[in-house]
Amino acid sequence: MSPLCPLLLALALAVVPGARAACPATADLKKPDGTRTCARLYDKSDPYYENCCGGAQLSLEPGADLPFLPSDWTNVASSLVVAPRCEITVWSQRGKAGKSRKFSSGVYPRLEEFRKGVFSDWSNTIASVYCRCY
Repeated sequence: MSPLCPLLLALALAVVPGARAACPATADLKKPDGTRTCARLYDKSDPYYENCCGGAQLSLEPGADLPFLPSDWTNVASSLVVAPRCEITVWSQRGKAGKSRKFSSGVYPRLEEFRKGVFSDWSNTIASVYCRCY
């Protein structure tokens, strides 16, 4: 392998937008106009934390109550970030049914690490959400 190949790969990863992602800090969850965002869901996670929170995003306003997530987001979220002084409650089934869990303010890059019963986790199983800030 040419010694130039690793250099080109590193350059491509640094230049291509979206090739690498990292979860934002909780305080950075704001719209461009400065208004507050309660939480943000991401459809990509990775075994390496610095590559998590990539792909498509779904931003939730304070007070967002979605018993039926949009069809392209049902059972898709694999990372999430919750803003300061906010919490999100998620359910495993549409209509706020099934198992539920609350995530308080923080960064959750790999929902695979959060158990949902004995044999499953929260990655790719969120079907309903309620997000509130206090």
